[in-house]
Amino acid sequence: MDKVRLGITIGDMNGIGLEVIIKSLANPRLLELCIPVIYGSAKVVSYHKNIVRPADFSYQSLSNASNLSTGRINLVNCWNEDAAINLGTPDAESGKFAYIALDQATQDLKAGLIDVLVTAPIDKHAMSLAGFPSPGHTEYLTDQFGVASSLMLMVADDLRIGVVTNHVPIGTVTSLLTKELVLQKAMILAQSLQSDFGFEKPLIAILGLNPHAGDNGLIGSEEEDIIKPAISELKERGLFVGGPYSADGFFGSGNYRKVDGILAMYHDQGLIPFKTLSFGQGVNYTAGLPIVRTSPDHGVGSAIAGQDVADERSFQKAIFLAIDIWRQRRDFDNDRRNRLKIGALAEEEDGNALPEDF
Repeated sequence: MDKVRLGITIGDMNGIGLEVIIKSLANPRLLELCIPVIYGSAKVVSYHKNIVRPADFSYQSLSNASNLSTGRINLVNCWNEDAAINLGTPDAESGKFAYIALDQATQDLKAGLIDVLVTAPIDKHAMSLAGFPSPGHTEYLTDQFGVASSLMLMVADDLRIGVVTNHVPIGTVTSLLTKELVLQKAMILAQSLQSDFGFEKPLIAILGLNPHAGDNGLIGSEEEDIIKPAISELKERGLFVGGPYSADGFFGSGNYRKVDGILAMYHDQGLIPFKTLSFGQGVNYTAGLPIVRTSPDHGVGSAIAGQDVADERSFQKAIFLAIDIWRQRRDFDNDRRNRLKIGALAEEEDGNALPEDF
């Protein structure tokens, strides 16, 4: 079995990122699946290691990722200067070093020195103080890899929720929402469900924007003017989509269990039910990029930083999902390139029934 070269950025050094990294990599089984490459600083890692005190966590310190050790953890030192660690208080300095680590890992990903990237949480305000040019990881990597758009996709077992608009003020959502944007995000979701998750004919539910999905135009016009026309065009393209669904009823009734993917219109519409159903077990995946990037479903955890109480399970799941998607993409490219095309999906001859509104 091929070992995946797994890049890991430390995130904000004043948060819980390194704690969950160390706890995750202390499991020796991971070294059977991947070659971990931490991007950060040996001094900062040692500081957090002394807090966690893992039974088994040794690493090889490197200046770059060109000569990785396959049987142990690798640490790429991205800076040599001393860093003032102030646990629980992200600041301009922690933002600066998080940015440096992310940039180095991104360049190595472009150069083919690592295969996938798992990012520990950053503090958006600290990053902005450090001159970070994007609202978050998703937007930064989308720009770095030169794609027109990507999709923030939250994943937990059989639950997959993407959002049309990412980190934007709620008051701007309606002005940003267009038929073209819904089409673009839905197509990314469909392609990802095929190539990254192995669904040949994914079922996708699309949520409405307004309460009761607009109630036929009585509570807002976005469903009638934007979302329904987008759904009609997606069906014409051969996608199996349904909606627009009222978000509260869709999740409250358990209908989320009947589909392969869900497209929400804005951040909290998708992430509130996602985290309610799966907090601590979920993964943030950036779909639509030529590379694989995942992260845990939580933030920097300032309130518990340095207390050795952070739960590493979400970070572990981010590692496993990155490995799984990398392998799934490889299999998809090798075996299905000429067989699966989003615009030419057809029901199989065995007569498998679809829900009526799909």
